[in-house]
Amino acid sequence: MVSARKYRPDSFRTVVAQDAITSTLKNAIKTRQLAHSYLFCGPRGVGKTTCARIFAKTINCSNLTPDHEACNECESCKAFDSNRSYNIHELDAASNNSVDDIRNLIDQVRIPPQIGSYSVYIIDEVHMLSASAFNAFLKTLEEPPRHAIFVLATTEKHKIIPTILSRCQIFDFNRISISDIAGYLDFVAREEGVTAEPSAVNMIARKADGAMRDALSIFDQLVSFSGRNITYQDVITHLNVLDYEYYFRLVDSFLKNQVTEALLIFNEVLGKGFEGQHFISGLSSHLRDLMVSRDPVTIQLLEVGGDIRERYKVQADAASHEFLLEALQLANECDYQYKTSQNKRLSVELTLARIAQLTLKKIADDTDSLEAIFSEVPLPGETGSATSKEPPKAEKKHLRKISYEISGPSIKSAMEGKEMPGGKEPVDEQHELLNPVNGEEPVTEQNLSEKWVQFTETLSDRPSLKSSLERIPVLLPGGKLVLTLDNLLQEELIREIKPRLVNWLRRELNNSSIDLVTQVIHEPTRKVAYTDSEKFDEMVGKNANLALMKQKFNLDFDT
Repeated sequence: MVSARKYRPDSFRTVVAQDAITSTLKNAIKTRQLAHSYLFCGPRGVGKTTCARIFAKTINCSNLTPDHEACNECESCKAFDSNRSYNIHELDAASNNSVDDIRNLIDQVRIPPQIGSYSVYIIDEVHMLSASAFNAFLKTLEEPPRHAIFVLATTEKHKIIPTILSRCQIFDFNRISISDIAGYLDFVAREEGVTAEPSAVNMIARKADGAMRDALSIFDQLVSFSGRNITYQDVITHLNVLDYEYYFRLVDSFLKNQVTEALLIFNEVLGKGFEGQHFISGLSSHLRDLMVSRDPVTIQLLEVGGDIRERYKVQADAASHEFLLEALQLANECDYQYKTSQNKRLSVELTLARIAQLTLKKIADDTDSLEAIFSEVPLPGETGSATSKEPPKAEKKHLRKISYEISGPSIKSAMEGKEMPGGKEPVDEQHELLNPVNGEEPVTEQNLSEKWVQFTETLSDRPSLKSSLERIPVLLPGGKLVLTLDNLLQEELIREIKPRLVNWLRRELNNSSIDLVTQVIHEPTRKVAYTDSEKFDEMVGKNANLALMKQKFNLDFDT
């Protein structure tokens, strides 16, 4: 007998990983509050039909144990164990889904049980019933005889019509966790006298995808394949599973920026017969496991054995969170686009190359985000870099005053020391224009100019942005800096860099009141030439020889 049948639970106590459901059913039996119809739904191989049989056996037991389990000694329990009980009726709705089949079931429901108190009708794969069969079943399901109890089981709850759902108590079975499956496989292996490595058992549990029946079937296959000693290598060979070692080697090559090594590993995987999508999907899972291994709180989400778990923790410490997040995003994009790609191998290789380049130091271009722009550029005043140099001193050409008139308070009057609106005292250029608050330092024109020049010198790779910041802003009372610009393009460039610039000035000048506003100088509107003579006069202003040519050749305008 196969293990899935031999070790099938025969009591609520032996059901694996469905404690909430088994406790509810036992309490219902204890208080005699039984419903006339139940719906067990969930993935395959998680115990739906098994729990239905245990429930039917227990409610007909004449000598329940103190914990409300079947005694396995009364006539009803013995009949159930020997598959000769007339109180339990199973119907496969996949092959009996017509109206006539349901009518035969309804006729059978009228017959009371010969032994026990209830006749239990287990209808498996109930979602396969036709629409007319569902409708024929509605009345009986709503008002069955007192001795009849229906237990419906399905893997596709969404296919059942609402009128059926409303007549049932619904129990949702969960997928069985890898740890629970591995624990039960250890029990089965001990009972069968089989030695299995913990990593091998864990791999079988992962391959089962939450289904205990599948795990036991795989276990039987491996016992037939390798005898009484199951190793991790036997499991990955028989199940055609990619070894963890490939992904550990691959991430090591990523962290060392070894694109060639990563491509060779991928070629080795292809040589063993694995598809590229299977490989990239496994890489995504590996990167996800590394990410959850970085935090002691989330490491419990890592569903691997103890020996492999330590390797994950070591490699996770060597990789940054930013690298893992970007690498996972690239791998996920490749997995999503794999089927539509014309050159599938090139698509995977390109993804591997991009991931291997993530840890290289680079400076973003003008379209990059502000964080990327300044992530690698040493800012003035920052320490800790071996290559950082003393920031250049301010040059005199950057210290000139700006006397343009703008809207709002008169900047010119502030610069010349005149009285400001509101009766404020005259302000001198060298006086403190910002008062210190809570230990903050005052800001003057001199230290503002020095820090401004230091900042602009770090933008040597962006000449357009550097030229936009060439003017020193005017310092007004209240911490406002007014920067005058020549055009709207400069204003757009400054808008991108403004948050970073303001935060840097606040930190360097030790004053949180600093804020920056921009003012564009609009050029005076010139007269537009409309007539031929006006156009000619404008051309003569650029080249006086045109007037001599007109006079020499006696030229005139067309009329």
